[in-house]
Amino acid sequence: MFAISLGDDGAELRPLEPWQAEEFLAHMDRGREYIGKYIAFPDKSTDLESSRACLQSYADKAAADTGRIWGIWLGGSGGRGGTLVGGVLFRTMDAPQGTAEAGCWLEPSAVGKGLITRAARVVIDWAIEERGFHRVEWLVSDENAASIAVARRLGMTKEGTLRESYLYRGRRASMEVWSVLAHEWRAARDG
Repeated sequence: MFAISLGDDGAELRPLEPWQAEEFLAHMDRGREYIGKYIAFPDKSTDLESSRACLQSYADKAAADTGRIWGIWLGGSGGRGGTLVGGVLFRTMDAPQGTAEAGCWLEPSAVGKGLITRAARVVIDWAIEERGFHRVEWLVSDENAASIAVARRLGMTKEGTLRESYLYRGRRASMEVWSVLAHEWRAARDG
């Protein structure tokens, strides 16, 4: 398996696949309350079968070229070992339109290390440079200050707020829409 170094702290970005369902479930269990505050992965991954199904849905998206998922590990090396502490994904990818929606999650033990920003830079660069995508979106609850800060660090522009657009755990959340266009990404990265 391949691993991409995310820096000198030993953090690695690796594919997250159905065979890793047990590790994914243990990760969700460690961060269930924290992760589930804004995203549904913990609600969709409550046992081994549902964790495998969640990861399989992304394997199916990868096969159809409509989404991808990667995990972030700390403490391993060269694609082996370590602890899964979070991840980044393209929840949706529309190759003909050249647009993708990025997302992320992290367990509490890994917060404040810049892992999401570093990992998101890798996958956004891949989408733009390798795949030729024109636009990457970041949809985030207007209450999720940490994720909004990541969007800013990635050089994204806030386009607006979809008021009470997301029904989650019986409550309507307003979602901010952030994005970066390919030419903006290149200018920021190269400047």
